[in-house]
This record gives sequence, structure tokens and C-alpha cells, in this order.
Amino acid sequence: MDRTERFYLIDQLLNNNRVVTRAQFLEALEVSPATFKRDLEYLRDRLGAPIIWDHELRGYRYEQHPDTEHSYQLPGLWFNTSEIHALLTMNAWMENLQQEVLSEHIKPLQARIRALLDQGDHSVDEITRRIRIISQARQSAQPAFFQLISQALLNRKRLNIKHFNRQSGRSSVRQISPQRLTFYRDNWYLDSWCHRRQAIRSFAVDALEQADLLAESALEIDDQQLDRELGSGYGIFSGTTLQWAELKFTPEKARWLADEQWHPHQKTRFDEAGYFYLSIPYSQAPELIMDILKHGSAVEVMSPPALRQEVKDMLIAMQQVYAKK
Repeated sequence: MDRTERFYLIDQLLNNNRVVTRAQFLEALEVSPATFKRDLEYLRDRLGAPIIWDHELRGYRYEQHPDTEHSYQLPGLWFNTSEIHALLTMNAWMENLQQEVLSEHIKPLQARIRALLDQGDHSVDEITRRIRIISQARQSAQPAFFQLISQALLNRKRLNIKHFNRQSGRSSVRQISPQRLTFYRDNWYLDSWCHRRQAIRSFAVDALEQADLLAESALEIDDQQLDRELGSGYGIFSGTTLQWAELKFTPEKARWLADEQWHPHQKTRFDEAGYFYLSIPYSQAPELIMDILKHGSAVEVMSPPALRQEVKDMLIAMQQVYAKK
């Protein structure tokens, strides 16, 4: 029986009976006397339960004070072990989730979570010291823009934005209908309908140079259409025109990659020599190429020929850089 369940049962027995003997508790809880003693101490010391030993009745009961109208009740919100683990992870995640963007909104929620966790066996300080979430390659987004985007997104209003395109090195002004915010690889992206391009586009929030809320209502795009456009291929910058890439990994690399999911619709297989083949759909190559290159000589692009050539050209360019004196 979970400890939280034992607390509930102890409380139930005390509320339903005038007095509960030690033997009745041990039989109902199915625990040792030492465990029962620790549970009582926790309920009394940490949760303020007025449990007393009645010498005349030879059992335990709730002490009823004359000025108290109602009997003692356990705190209204309790968690089992798996739920506590989820809270621990959530608290650690919030510590690292772009606090400069969400600090105003996260801090009150964090305070409530920390208060709940402090009712457990371990302090929040100990929990945060033992559980770490490390972010990499995170860009810094402007808090004011993030809040404005959230307002437009939830109130279904359009935005005028000035967006810096890192690939071209140019800024452009767009009117967009925001559809959803996506947190991907430690960065925020705004999936939108671009009225200038008459198409779905995804904008990096940290690349916004200006954002203004408009009075016009946002154009609604069906979720299925968004998923087809943005989720059908590899990476966040996807599209509906797909190709399939087949990657061949060495047997040694397969030990790590065999259980990884690069895409929900990926296909995998092993050959007789133990090489691992991964086939994934993609529409734009740059993000996929970056992920291929990080595996070095442990991966080979088998198809399509155009992707294989792009990776080859990138490797040649890298070699030329390192060939310089």
C-alpha cells in the first residue's frame, strides 16, 4: 500500500470510529509497528493532525477542541508516488524553461508546486539539487513579445511582426494569424498563417524584432492542416512536399539509435552485418543535414542522391576549412 493511501486510511478510520486501537490500525494498514509509528509522527508533526492516545479508551482518536466546529481534515490535494515524481520533474523543468520569458507566470505556479513537494519526505532544495535538466543552444526571447504573442494567440487576434531571417540576413514585415506556440529543441516557435505569403509559416520567437497586436480577428487554420504542413516531415520547418531519406548507421552507433525516434513515421531495419537503416520523411534538408553530420563517420546517406550530394559538399567544405594553414 502506498504511503499516501495509508494516510487516507488512517484518516478514514479515525473519522469513522470513536477510537481505533493499535491492533486495528496494524491489521488495516498491513505495516510493521515501526512504520505505523513513523506515519503517525508524520501526520502529527508535518500535517498538523491532532491524533492523540486516549488512555481510558485504549486507542487513538482525533482530539476535538471546543472552539473547532469541524473535525480535522487532511489537506485537499494529495499525490501518489508516480504523481510526485511527475511534479519533481515539472519543477526541475520549470527552473530551466526560459525563465526570462515566463518568469512572471511560472513563479506563482512554482511556489505552489514547491509547497506541495515540501510536504513530502524530501525538501525542495534537496530535490532540485538531485534532479537536473540542462538546456543547450537556447536563444533568448523578449518577454514583452512573448506575452503579446500569448495574448494574440489566446484571444485569436492578428499580429504585425518584423522578423529577422537568419538564413538571408534580412528582416521582413509580415501580418500573421498566430495558430500555436511550439517549444522545440529549447526554443519557442510561432506557427502562423502568413497573410503576405498566403501560407503556413513558423517564426522563431527570439528572431522577432517587433510585434504589434491588431484588432482584426485571426484566420483559423484547421489543426489537421497545420499537422500536415508542419509535422509531416523531419524537423520543425517542414512542408507537404516530402522525400524519404535513408541513413545507414554502423553497428556500434545502432546501440544508441535503435530506440530513438527521429520521426513518428520512420522506418527501421537491420542488415545481416548489424548495420542499422533509418528511413525518415523530410521536406527541407538543412536541419536534417545538421543532425546527420553530428554522427560523423558513423552514418552514411544512402538516398536520395541529392541529399547524399549535399552532405558530401558540406564535408568537402569542412575539409577545406581545416586544410588551411
